[in-house]
Amino acid sequence: MTAKPSSDSPPKLLDQVRGKIRLKHYSIRTEQSYADWIKRYILFHGKHHPKDMGAQEVEAFLTHLAVEGRVAAATQNQAKSALLFLYKEVLDMDLPWLDNVERAKAPKRLPVVLTRGEVQAVLARLEGTHWLIASLLYGAGLRIMEGVRLRVKDVEFSRREILVRDGKGFKDRVTMLPAAVAAPLKTHLARVKELHRQDLAAGFGDVYLPYALDRKYPNAGRDWAWQYIFPSANLSEDPREGKIRCHHIQDQAVQRAVKQAVRAAGIAKPATPHTFRHSFATHLLEGGYDIRTVQELLGHSDVSTTMIYTHVLNKGGKGVVSPLDR
Repeated sequence: MTAKPSSDSPPKLLDQVRGKIRLKHYSIRTEQSYADWIKRYILFHGKHHPKDMGAQEVEAFLTHLAVEGRVAAATQNQAKSALLFLYKEVLDMDLPWLDNVERAKAPKRLPVVLTRGEVQAVLARLEGTHWLIASLLYGAGLRIMEGVRLRVKDVEFSRREILVRDGKGFKDRVTMLPAAVAAPLKTHLARVKELHRQDLAAGFGDVYLPYALDRKYPNAGRDWAWQYIFPSANLSEDPREGKIRCHHIQDQAVQRAVKQAVRAAGIAKPATPHTFRHSFATHLLEGGYDIRTVQELLGHSDVSTTMIYTHVLNKGGKGVVSPLDR
């Protein structure tokens, strides 16, 4: 007869990783990504336990990704972050600086920016929820996940403000609520509130709360203020707790809708939902707004990150007039 494992046996490695990630309030996407990279690292080295490996094995794996896998620099950096998290936060092992890693080349590209006319052409080919989200991405400079994760309490109509919570780098910031979106958004929220009322009547209507607030305030997840502004059409199981909850709309749906709208508008640019954020920053600078103001609205820690949008202000080749035009 096989003995059952002891209840006080230590959790498996990936369970330890997930536990530490949740303790630090990282997103579910980061949790899934880190767990996947750690599994790939272990499989790459013949299923050896990471505690029996170190910097040399990490360098070999990251170099393999760059040389054999030909991954992008951002992908290699994500894998590196996952492994450093594993060793530092979970295994409590300090790795020496990884000097011998073959770095994936990071091309220096300027952001894709739409003209004002192109933005209007794309928005004109979107409708409903997709139009509202895209309008907020362009009108308020939101990242796509910031847009789909907005909650009712994050929008202040009287001051026309949007509070972006836990943006990139776990930073909060305030940006504007475009006047052109205010009325349609109120109409949308009225419909969402009725759906929430129906969910509550059916015994559902609960949403995920960050920072374990559901344990401190057990009924807050059913409160209207915490509901997602752009909820999914279907209830789904929370991957962390197994509860049936209301989730927000998937970003992939918005990406597909924008891609189709760009194609329908006949725009020959690789535009994505993030292009609206690039266009927001560029058009503000073109309109004469101070770069520090734009930096604050975008939530950039360093103004040098915002400076990349000044390239369009040069009007062509560094602002130089071609001799042919003279």
